[in-house]
Amino acid sequence: MAVREIRLFGDPVLKAHSAEIAEIDDSVRALVRDLLDTVALPGRAGVAAPQIGVGLRAFSYNIDGDIGYVLNPRVVEVRGEAEPVDEGCLSVPGLWHPALRHPWARVEGIDLDGQAVELEGEGLLAQALQHECDHLDGVLYLQRLTPEQRRIAMREVRESSWF
Repeated sequence: MAVREIRLFGDPVLKAHSAEIAEIDDSVRALVRDLLDTVALPGRAGVAAPQIGVGLRAFSYNIDGDIGYVLNPRVVEVRGEAEPVDEGCLSVPGLWHPALRHPWARVEGIDLDGQAVELEGEGLLAQALQHECDHLDGVLYLQRLTPEQRRIAMREVRESSWF
């Protein structure tokens, strides 16, 4: 169990489509422990496996102290029109911009026992579900910005101390 370092914008693992988890073995159990430890730090709503350098479909979440994980998650339903919501990302530290997100979302996946998991909600939970599933498809929230906002964000990335 360990808090893992977050990969930053520009790391190729963040652009890659993550693989399905075909078998739940000790390496997947260790990944889940690391995801849970990493998301438990203050100020973190979610961590996707690619953000800690693992190209598998898994994420952890921490919404109002409710900490959990989902393996092989898929957004299966959204409700409401996508609207701009202030959003940040651990892989793009220090930047906050209005990303287009649906106000309600439902994700289905499995747990470490291979049992079906369903997670649904609105507000921050809906935003986190969409954000983390995007990571698993190689999409960063910057791609959900309007063209004008994206230009501003990319300038901020280039000017940041971490890039």
